[in-house]
Amino acid sequence: MTSTAEAMKPSVATPEAELPTRGRRPRLYRELGSRTYTVIAVGSMAVLLVLWWVYARYGGTNPTFLPGPDKVARRFVEYLQGDLLADAAASFNRVTIGFLLSTVMAVPLGVLLGTVRIAEAAVEPTMGFIRYMPAVAFVPLTIIWIGVGEEQKWLVIWIGTFFTQVLMVMDNVKRVRRELINVGYTLGMSDFAVLTRIVIPASSPAIWDTLRITLGWAWTWLVLAEVVAADDGLGHRVTLAQRYLQTDTIFVALIVIGLIGLAMDQVMKIVGRRVFRWAERGNG
Repeated sequence: MTSTAEAMKPSVATPEAELPTRGRRPRLYRELGSRTYTVIAVGSMAVLLVLWWVYARYGGTNPTFLPGPDKVARRFVEYLQGDLLADAAASFNRVTIGFLLSTVMAVPLGVLLGTVRIAEAAVEPTMGFIRYMPAVAFVPLTIIWIGVGEEQKWLVIWIGTFFTQVLMVMDNVKRVRRELINVGYTLGMSDFAVLTRIVIPASSPAIWDTLRITLGWAWTWLVLAEVVAADDGLGHRVTLAQRYLQTDTIFVALIVIGLIGLAMDQVMKIVGRRVFRWAERGNG
């Protein structure tokens, strides 16, 4: 018979190998080794590359509209020997500045809306209204407001990112467990202490994931931000190539944008895992 002391012990999460599976191995949420993950990821991209090559070569498409990977690779080398690095640096700077401006403003506002109902009632409907407006419609307005300098490009990226970012951060904060907040008040903590010592730490992993997602959105607005009065940048290069049907250049620019965005996303993922290790353990 189990003693009373043993019955009151807190339960411990059962390791995956000890979970009851009724004769089969569980597949949902099963861990995958880093080497296996890398092999599968590289293999899937290789398959996509082969399918692209096969369709471009044997699919009967016009090479002007769909160049093969070999032609794109040759154009990449030519572009690399020319202005590729300068264009990539210009685009990286614009996306980074626009994204940081949005983040610095959106995170505090999102935390406020998620914790203070009066603020949510006053601001959230307006945010929800504006975020459905297409950012492309704001391009002529931004030119009228601030001209065609670098600030205009930052503003376009900010408009495309900020409003949705605020609402996502607000939802992250709202999902903090009420039990944790009630414990803080039970211990006599002030509102500010509950906010800074419970709410913000508990919602930080989700907020970080939100920033990763919205960073991708910032890159999607890059071409729009550089389409007007830009002398450099990957988006500017796409616009020029479109005029002359240089689809190989468009492919190169898009691939470089994807690679830079993927690298930034992986860096943020690694940083998040290191900073929020306690969240990883909590989910284990």
